[in-house]
Amino acid sequence: MWIYDFIGLVFPRICAGCGNNLWRHEKVLCGLCLYHLPKSGFHLDNDNPVSRLFWGRERIDQATAFLIFNKGSKVQHLIHQLKYKGKKEIGTYLGKLYGEILKDDIHYKYADYIIPVPLHKKKYMQRGYNQSEVFGMGLSDSMRIPVNHSLLLRSSNTGTQTRKSRFNRYLNVNEIFILKNSRPFENKYLLLVDDVVTTGATLESCIHTLNQIPGVRIGVVCIAAAII
Repeated sequence: MWIYDFIGLVFPRICAGCGNNLWRHEKVLCGLCLYHLPKSGFHLDNDNPVSRLFWGRERIDQATAFLIFNKGSKVQHLIHQLKYKGKKEIGTYLGKLYGEILKDDIHYKYADYIIPVPLHKKKYMQRGYNQSEVFGMGLSDSMRIPVNHSLLLRSSNTGTQTRKSRFNRYLNVNEIFILKNSRPFENKYLLLVDDVVTTGATLESCIHTLNQIPGVRIGVVCIAAAII
């Protein structure tokens, strides 16, 4: 195993949370950063802050987020690296972690497909990947639920949502999502996945579109929630 130690000296593997070197058995996060991840526990409570975002707005079965997002936090640092620094392995890793939890949860384990919130093709080409999709791939790896990225499409590029109010975010994304070949998804349970949920406007627009499918059920799973 000396070869791995030599490679580690030349190309050190760095924790995405704190920047320290990773031990051989560690992946993406060191043990200390992993231990201190601010897990929400929302999957244990149907009456949680993510679910409440959609009450009286759109029909969903369940909604949850893995982590709590605060400005200046380690979670924000991880999400920033995932979205803007090309560190897509962060999304896959967090998806695998949360998938290990949700695969035994009665509200999520029976889903038929994982549906990532889509990027516009222009933004996808700039970034090279969809951060929601790589999170979904991690969930899929643990939960054994297939990812579908062709059902829900984004028809226009709305730009960043970060500094918009809930109402303006809703106007910005309302009716920009479309369905393609939705018949095979009739009467199916779909897990809609995204990176960070704040006002829920983008997810609400996606849910509104997916709810056009006859008999569909929808759950929502996000990496983090910035709504506490």
